Amino acid sequence: MVDVHGFVKPGFEPVRDAFAANFEKGLEAGASCAVTRDGEFVVDLWAGEADPTGRPWEEDTIVNVYSTTKTMAAISVLVLADRGLIDLSAPVATYWPEFAQNGKEGVTVSHVMSHSAGLSGFDPGIPDAEFLYDWDACCERLAAQAPWWEPGTASGYHAVTQGYLQGEIVRRVTGKTIGTFFREEIAGPLGADFHIGLPASEDARVGELVVPKFGLGEGAGAPAPDSIAAKTFGGAALTAKEPRTREWRGAEIPAAGGTGNARSVARVHSALACGGTVDGVTLMSEAGVERAREEQVRGKDLVMGVPLAFGNGFGLNDASFPISPNPRAFFWGGWGGSLAIIDLDARASIAYVMNRMEANLMGDPRGGAIAAAAFGALMAD
Repeated sequence: MVDVHGFVKPGFEPVRDAFAANFEKGLEAGASCAVTRDGEFVVDLWAGEADPTGRPWEEDTIVNVYSTTKTMAAISVLVLADRGLIDLSAPVATYWPEFAQNGKEGVTVSHVMSHSAGLSGFDPGIPDAEFLYDWDACCERLAAQAPWWEPGTASGYHAVTQGYLQGEIVRRVTGKTIGTFFREEIAGPLGADFHIGLPASEDARVGELVVPKFGLGEGAGAPAPDSIAAKTFGGAALTAKEPRTREWRGAEIPAAGGTGNARSVARVHSALACGGTVDGVTLMSEAGVERAREEQVRGKDLVMGVPLAFGNGFGLNDASFPISPNPRAFFWGGWGGSLAIIDLDARASIAYVMNRMEANLMGDPRGGAIAAAAFGALMAD
């Protein structure tokens, strides 16, 4: 039996049971989960091992959460949109003139936010993971590319590129990198232990990922060689060993390189769940939060191969991919299994972060079981 640390408020014991069951089934190494309601933590749990040496997963253990980072990058853009500094319907080139190359004059910020900009991968593919540490090189390549499909007509999951596109817009508008903006304007005011670009001073707290059998875009489910999906993951495949290096942890990779735990993810998202303000900290107006839910595109995603509905920066609760019993909910997760859900009707945020990765990009049952237990408790509360 694993020792589960932390607390659950009365009525939320089923969340602890679901969390513990993942360990009892041998599905975990170390993990954390958290739930907020009305801005208050009603679940905050952690258990297991942070690395193969048996170092315990502590209250302040943090790990790379891959694409759950995308929620933080999206919030950064939504904050600026709420302040009137970014128009989501405006062309990206309004803020980043060099982006207008190769027929991208009409690609909008919302196209970027909804994975429908036609730039789901680098062209040509990246030569190695180190390429991702060169911000200017990544942005210059994306600015020079032509879209792989007509922007706005379909989504194609921008697995790594979305963060550079969003981050360069933020940099052009604010003069700050997205990691700095996120730290100063979002994580800092909320006291959230989440980082887009981790300082070396925090390395000792980082858990080691247990890597999946296959790298990103590899294995039995690898896409057909001539598909958009194959082009998206073209070049050097990420193996999930990259976060063991200082270079990856320190780089700002806003679509895949964020470091945090369930508590920090739920804390940031609790502000949105409460209409933009929590504990006296206002990230955006209620109308600004609702922009996340404004449907931009739906249908079979050209990269993921499953039907999805995207708003601005988040997947939407939908019959094709139901993630909440309530209509006003949105979500995203990360390669390997991390998951984050924001539910405006329940005024709740749910987060799950782990270090034992599965190969899937979506649909990990561990986070799903925790979310189901959390919604059961929220609906009964």
